[in-house]
Amino acid sequence: MTSSPARARTEYRYEKLTWPEINDAIDMEQVCIVPCGAVEQHGPHLPLDVDLVCPTGIARGAGTQIPDKMLVLPIVAYGYTGHVMDFPGTINGHYQHFIDHVLDITKSLAYHGFKKIVLLNGHGSNMPNLDLAARRTNLETDAECICCAWWNLLTVDKDFLPSWRESTFPGGCAHAGELETSLYMYLDGDHVRSDKIKSGVISFNEEASPFQWVDLFGAGPASVISWTSSYSETGVLGDAELASPEKGRRAYEEAVRQLVRMVTWFQGRPKDERRDQHRTPPTMPIPWGQRNQP
Repeated sequence: MTSSPARARTEYRYEKLTWPEINDAIDMEQVCIVPCGAVEQHGPHLPLDVDLVCPTGIARGAGTQIPDKMLVLPIVAYGYTGHVMDFPGTINGHYQHFIDHVLDITKSLAYHGFKKIVLLNGHGSNMPNLDLAARRTNLETDAECICCAWWNLLTVDKDFLPSWRESTFPGGCAHAGELETSLYMYLDGDHVRSDKIKSGVISFNEEASPFQWVDLFGAGPASVISWTSSYSETGVLGDAELASPEKGRRAYEEAVRQLVRMVTWFQGRPKDERRDQHRTPPTMPIPWGQRNQP
């Protein structure tokens, strides 16, 4: 069966390609972006799909610019949100199920021949689980996988956040605050309940402890992360009232710009090569499911 390589150069949506066109994308050494999010409360003013809309929007924005270098997969929609279950609507995925699900995706991609995978996260509490999924992908397949939260793309240019952020640090950009509300206003503003926008505080941030505090862009060295309802009455953690569609546009454009740069760097980066330092080669498979030394 013949295919048109031109299609793989112009269509960035993974699911819109045929299997022969996937072969073309593999030949082109395209980077696979797997957005990962959650269905979770975001206060009275934002819908439950914030963590789906934000990483998907950024990934697709980058895909339109470099479709010959990257493919965007459908989002992993359900994340680890057990601590938020006091707020109706939140859907929790068991952490082990979540890790296994993401690994099923990365291992499938690696099996087909994709060698570079990015887990683009949109939900903060997914991060430790996605970090483990990425590490296991690197050890258990011959592909390379990195995990990146979309908001951390805004820290690459050290001048961006100081020129963008008006909210207090720490806490102003945490959950449904200045950043998430702004980006959602830009990407899907018709679904923002504008009359219900109200800033919220993280009660333990008010303790002014040098050990316990959180923000999207940092956390104290000993923060206790328990039930969200124990430190927030509304589920809003940050200065949502400082949000605007214009800020959302700026954040979107910067995140897309840096994701394009990251994909281009990652695609061309030589693979790290493993070196087995045993004097006598091991006589049994390595434990825990990792790949044997090729």
